[in-house]
Amino acid sequence: MTTPQPHDHIVRSLDEGQQHLLETLLRMGDMAAAQLEAALDLLDRPDEGMAARIVANDEAIDALEREIGQDVMHLALRGPLARDLREILAALRIASDLERIGDLAANLAKRSRALTLAWPIAREDLQTLGRRAVRQVREALAAYRARDAVAAQRVRGADAELDLLHTGLFHELLGWMRQDAGAVSPGTHLLFMAKNLERIGDHATNIAESVCFLVEGDDALPPREKRDDASLPSALPRS
Repeated sequence: MTTPQPHDHIVRSLDEGQQHLLETLLRMGDMAAAQLEAALDLLDRPDEGMAARIVANDEAIDALEREIGQDVMHLALRGPLARDLREILAALRIASDLERIGDLAANLAKRSRALTLAWPIAREDLQTLGRRAVRQVREALAAYRARDAVAAQRVRGADAELDLLHTGLFHELLGWMRQDAGAVSPGTHLLFMAKNLERIGDHATNIAESVCFLVEGDDALPPREKRDDASLPSALPRS
């Protein structure tokens, strides 16, 4: 019978701690994605009560981020190896991105309160952008669960497509606002909502990059392709 070594307990404790960290992060990710999906439903079915619940539920995501921070601190104090340190750093990065996704979903819900079903354009385009953002988040989380750097690279590469959708929607909404003075108020909310969805795609891409770091180490990734020109001066209305 093999005599247990003094470090066996530490290794087992690290393994258990990392498994708990993984499960907590995935639970946090599921909550953030569900919040985003619920917020998108409000575009077609405005519901003041649901919007309020989405905003209130953001606190649960924030609480999980704090729990993850505590878990990471406990793991770091146990003298982890290089691989374990990557696990810890990736977890901190991913938790931060998920917290921001939850915030942006709550912001979508808040802005939905100012809209009615009367806005005539861009509805389907905004939903398409939203569905793409949700898919990016869920695929990034799946890559993290599976420790799949190839899948993470696919998520990263798909961000340019989401940028293009956002740019097209930005110009569509801007044109509507130029033609109809009454469209300025709803159009402004829709512009912010579209930008929130584009930013959610960026956070999903950040998660994918954290997966690549976790699996492959600190190898530098090539520059990320960006195809969103909505913030360039040429995209803005001329006075």
